[in-house]
Amino acid sequence: MTLVDVARVDVPALYAAHRLKLVRMAILLVDDRASAEDVVQDAFVGLYRNQDRIRDPQAALGYLRTAVVNTARSMLRRRQTERKHLRVVEPEHSDAPDSELMLAAEHREVLAAVHTLPPRQQEVLVLRYWSDLSEAEIAQALGISRGAVKSQASRGMDKLEKILEGTR
Repeated sequence: MTLVDVARVDVPALYAAHRLKLVRMAILLVDDRASAEDVVQDAFVGLYRNQDRIRDPQAALGYLRTAVVNTARSMLRRRQTERKHLRVVEPEHSDAPDSELMLAAEHREVLAAVHTLPPRQQEVLVLRYWSDLSEAEIAQALGISRGAVKSQASRGMDKLEKILEGTR
């Protein structure tokens, strides 16, 4: 294969087409718009830096989804460590009006319930029901099998149903 045969990833086009969807997905994972935008920006910077390693430009969106999930996980671990060791007091939710606009009002109760689930179940449900990814795409993004995606989604939905029944 020569250098001429290698297809390049069109990072600006991917950014224009998918940034908002990835930010919405990241907000559901980290629960804060500013952090979500940082997560997505880091994913695009990583893609830009590593675009020569991606052999199939069609795989770039999968790379971005995986990077967003992994960076969100890292951010949440860092926050947990900071809170544990530094005893930092942070508000649970931002009162910024633009954060509220990103999520429909009718989803707030459901999202609050989703955030009580174990992290893996949260990730699977967010990717499946809010980001509309297929089981195969979720498995790729999280680095797990399709069977694990199915079982985590099923368990998460069962727990979610019980939580929501208790609040009504």
